[in-house]
Amino acid sequence: MDPTSLFIIVAVCIVFLTLFLWLFPIGIWFQALISGVHTSLIQLVFMRFRKVPPTIIVKNMISAAKAGLKLNQNELEAHYLAGGRVNSVVNALISADKANMNLDFKTATAIDLAGRDVLKAVQTSVNPKVIDTPPVTAVAKDGIQLIAKARVTVRTNIKQLVGGAGEETILARVGEGIVTSIGSAQNHKQVLENPDSISKLVLTKGLDSGTAFEILSIDIADIDVGKNIGAQLQMDQANADKNIAQAKAEERRAMAVASEQEMKAKAQEARAKVIEAEAEVPRAMAEAFRNGNLGIMDYYRMKNMQADTEMRESIAKPASATKPTVTK
Repeated sequence: MDPTSLFIIVAVCIVFLTLFLWLFPIGIWFQALISGVHTSLIQLVFMRFRKVPPTIIVKNMISAAKAGLKLNQNELEAHYLAGGRVNSVVNALISADKANMNLDFKTATAIDLAGRDVLKAVQTSVNPKVIDTPPVTAVAKDGIQLIAKARVTVRTNIKQLVGGAGEETILARVGEGIVTSIGSAQNHKQVLENPDSISKLVLTKGLDSGTAFEILSIDIADIDVGKNIGAQLQMDQANADKNIAQAKAEERRAMAVASEQEMKAKAQEARAKVIEAEAEVPRAMAEAFRNGNLGIMDYYRMKNMQADTEMRESIAKPASATKPTVTK
């Protein structure tokens, strides 16, 4: 046999052996056998055709068996095919069993398929989690602004983990409770003296209702005094009232100016009419002379009456109104 043929035969044998060992995972089957997990080699072969990695299923069944749990191989395959995380579910079941928590396989898979980390949920249920709220700004009745920060200690409520609200809802409700508590205080000094009053009031509201957590405690970590919102609002209101008063005064001034201009226009119109009438007097007198309705003596008597009237008016004026006579 020539070397080329021998090389081809060896290569074919290696490929065939590799394919056989991949299709028949003897190593995984033997590991399960010595670990006390009963599974047949044929079932592991069928897993390959169902596109389920036998390593994941067998190793998790071994972990569960060593922890004293009995899991169904078909249920694990179904959960994997549904897009679940088999490792997370099995580890969560083991952790819950060690912590004496009532968590069954169906509930764990439902939580996992809902998109939540079931292992983290179990750990949080055993070891409560602390959530720091962002700064919450509220104003007491005396108008002083307070900025509070709280620390909320929660643990996971396994029964409400599917469909329950998350951390964002807890933070929003706690923030609302802090605002309500500070807003109901008569003055900010009461809140600064007794910050625990905020915690007591918030805890009585049942803020964890409908959420995936159970609130154990709410502790006020810090309270800072902010702006005097009441004084600022009063200043803004005073400025607004001043602007309104100025606008109304400007409106009245504009109306007065317009009225004055109108009166001046009417007075000028009246003076124009008087001048026009006075201009007609000489014409009327001339017409009366021509027609014989007015004589020379009548004219002189009229002029004397005008002169007498002007003299009386000059005498009646006060002394300050008369101009002093300057002697050269």
